[in-house]
Amino acid sequence: MTLRTLQKWHGAGNDFLVELVDGAASPWWNAHRVRALCQRTTGVGADGLLIGELGDQVRMTLYNADGTLAEMSGNGIRCLAGAIHRATNADWQRLEVRTGAGPRTVSLTMDGDAGYASVSMGEVTLAEPLTGTLGVASVGNPHVVVRDEPSWSDALREELALAWSEQVGGANVEFVTVVDRAHVRLRVIERGVGWTMACGTGSCAVAAVLAHAGEIERDVIIANPGGDLRVQLEGERATLSGPMAFVANVEWLSA
Repeated sequence: MTLRTLQKWHGAGNDFLVELVDGAASPWWNAHRVRALCQRTTGVGADGLLIGELGDQVRMTLYNADGTLAEMSGNGIRCLAGAIHRATNADWQRLEVRTGAGPRTVSLTMDGDAGYASVSMGEVTLAEPLTGTLGVASVGNPHVVVRDEPSWSDALREELALAWSEQVGGANVEFVTVVDRAHVRLRVIERGVGWTMACGTGSCAVAAVLAHAGEIERDVIIANPGGDLRVQLEGERATLSGPMAFVANVEWLSA
């Protein structure tokens, strides 16, 4: 049996378990163990697991709840920065993190075990929209953006999301409603997770797709079910800002 020590954090309701390790991460984690850890009835429960490798450079490895690897999470990277800040009693307010989507910079302000952070998310790349969608975008990970229809049931949304996701080899699917030029409502089905309370990369993808279509401004609030996230676009590059908070210390005993 192995005991793993983790922190649980959430960013606008998008929750993660975080393990911090010195140097290169051990190969101990695998898809089976991640699924067991993130399972909400028999495990601890989370949308994903973040491994933070500490050293001269901080490296983030992200597992989805189903045990698959993901390139990037805008909410997750803020949670990782908060977890490192808390664990090391740091006084810095800026952290460089290497991710599967490339290097990212997090600027954060902490107030006890909660905080607010901005992340330079890099370029949002737009692709040809799929039939029935507003657009396809990559923020280091893939997204399909769809205008929501109030008449749709969640079962239908899930069916549509699966079909669109499969057309691009697997993607998060965002269902959006434009409230006005500075506000958008978002619901998201994340690849490897399912419905989540928020998606940071998805919020950036939505902002880029809608701004390209001329429907919104380039500084916009994306209202996710778990809370508001702000996206600022400058050229093709996006900055994501939002809250994150510590939930609990966790000890996980596993074979």
